[in-house]
Parts: sequence; C-alpha cells; structure tokens
Amino acid sequence: MTVMESAPVKARKNCAGRSGHPRPTGQDRYSISEVVAHTGLTAHTLRWYERIGLMPHVDRTHTGQRRFTNRDLDWLDLVGKLRLTGMPVADMVRYAELVREGEHTFAEREELLTTHRENVRERIAELQSTLEVLDFKIDVYADARRVSERFDPV
Repeated sequence: MTVMESAPVKARKNCAGRSGHPRPTGQDRYSISEVVAHTGLTAHTLRWYERIGLMPHVDRTHTGQRRFTNRDLDWLDLVGKLRLTGMPVADMVRYAELVREGEHTFAEREELLTTHRENVRERIAELQSTLEVLDFKIDVYADARRVSERFDPV
C-alpha cells in the first residue's frame, strides 16, 4: 500500500496542515467541475495532469466521468505548492511516479524534495536581496519627496 493509497483518517489534513474538504471522507465523490471550483484549476489542466502522469489514477463513473476524492484534492494542493515553488513539471511527474512506486522510494523522494528545497531557498535569497534594493529605492524617493514638500511653498 502506498502513501496515496493508505487508509483514510478521520480528520485528514492536506500538505499545509489544513483540513478543507467540502465533504467528509467516504462521501467525497467530486465531479471535475466541482474540483475546478474548489481548486481554481481548469478542467483542461486537470485532464493534462492525468495525461502526463502527474495525477494518480482518478476513478470514473460507469459513464466515464471522472470522480475525484479528498485524497485527490490533497494531492492537487501539494502539486499547487510545488508549482508555486517553481518545481519543473518533469520533477513533479517523477515525484508522482515515485509515490506510486511505493515506500521503497522514500529515499529518492526525500532527495528530490531536498534538492528542490535548496533551489527554493536560493530563490528566496535572491528575492530578499531584490526586495532590499526596492526598499532602498523607495526610501530614497520618499525622503526626496518629503524634502521637496518641505521647501515647496504651496
């Protein structure tokens, strides 16, 4: 049994530690339009995620309509976080493959995420440095404006 297939827990939390499911586990059968409304993703994106192997197997009704679960919503939340951090799609797909392969891939998953975390930290440092430059320039203009207002007879 893989992590994505483990038995449901009563108040399951997503990767951010929040439980924000519209329905309780066991009654969680969402249509693609409901998932679109809940996640903000497009139906095209959800289908693409499934096609490229980023989405685990999504159940279907007898008529072929996708039915998502709370576990799928949690997975999409994680994927959204990985996207937000700039993880390349190929790395996200590789991570999904490793998850599907089972517990024997924990070390490889950890390595992939650790490497990505270092990239994220580097990017945060770059952004922090850029923010400091912006703060400096804003202070220069604010000081100049205050000086000009003090000497500008209105």
